[in-house]
Amino acid sequence: MDIRIDDLSGSEIKQLLTEHLEDMFAVSPPECVFALDLDGLKKPNITFWTVWQDSQLLGCGALKTLDDTHGEIKSMRTTSAARNKGVASTLLRHILDNAKQKGLNKISLETGSQDFFAPARKLYAKHEFRECDPFSDYKLDPHSVFMTRTL
Repeated sequence: MDIRIDDLSGSEIKQLLTEHLEDMFAVSPPECVFALDLDGLKKPNITFWTVWQDSQLLGCGALKTLDDTHGEIKSMRTTSAARNKGVASTLLRHILDNAKQKGLNKISLETGSQDFFAPARKLYAKHEFRECDPFSDYKLDPHSVFMTRTL
C-alpha cells in the first residue's frame, strides 16, 4: 500500500468523497453531518492522504490541526473493495504518526451514533480512542459520538 498526500484533484478521490457525503446525508440529519466537501478539505490546516494499491484507490483520511497540541481525524473512508482488509487501520496509524511528528499530543474525532457507523467506532476503539465530550465547535448531539486519545 502506498499512502500519499493528495491534492484532491483526481477523479477517483472526487468520486470516493461524493459517495462519502451521500452516505452521510442518507443516514444522518443534514444539520448533523460534519463531513467536509472538497473545498473544506483544501484548508491550510488540513493534511489529506489517499491510500493506493498500484493504480487503485483504496481509501482516504485527513488530519485537521485544531491548535498547537490538538488534531482532528476527518474524512476517513475506504472503498467498498478495500473494506475489512486493514486499509483503514494502516491509514489511521499513518495519520497518528504524522500527528506525533507535528507535535500534537491529542487527537479527537466525531462519528455517527447510528448502526451504520458501528464499524468506524470499532476501528477507533481498537486504536485506543475513547468516547469523550464534544470538542472544538461541536455541540452535544444524539447523532454524534465524540472520541479522543492521547499520543
